[in-house]
Amino acid sequence: MAGTRWLDERQMAAWQGFLEATSRVSRHVEQQLKEDAGLSHPQYEVLVRLAGAPGGELRMTDLAEGLFTSKSNLTYQVGQLEKHGLVRRRSCPTDVRGVLAVLTEEGRDTLRAAAPGHVAAVRAALIDVLEPDEIDTIARALGRVGARLRPPGRDTEETEAAERAAETEAQGAGSSDSGGMSTSSS
Repeated sequence: MAGTRWLDERQMAAWQGFLEATSRVSRHVEQQLKEDAGLSHPQYEVLVRLAGAPGGELRMTDLAEGLFTSKSNLTYQVGQLEKHGLVRRRSCPTDVRGVLAVLTEEGRDTLRAAAPGHVAAVRAALIDVLEPDEIDTIARALGRVGARLRPPGRDTEETEAAERAAETEAQGAGSSDSGGMSTSSS
């Protein structure tokens, strides 16, 4: 193709490094959560988002958008959490068509127990491997990539506020560091 802008060697190294790192970090985190808490990474993220939401509840559509997943995958994940008593669903009082996912006390306890191991896994796989300036660079760069690919009208301030609230919840639950508490789409 004449108009194709092929990747040069430097760009290809960045792309391949990104692919390998995201795949390996994701597998590492998934394995740790399965072994230590019996949760998948998406299930853990559901608990994190609900813990950070007012009243521990969110509309399923808002939860799906915040987790960067399809509604059908979220329905499956919430169903699995519901079977274990970690989440329950109820009708939305302001919209008869809406469904709320609600964090139970057992779900909150499970999150509190899982958070320290999760943070340790995120640190071991990513954070502690990097220098402080590299962390800042990656945060800025990946933030820019995410913003470019984010659907129009997506309220990033609301998403960031929910993530900060979830991290505060984890700190209050006895986690000394919540830097890896929320690792959406990782």
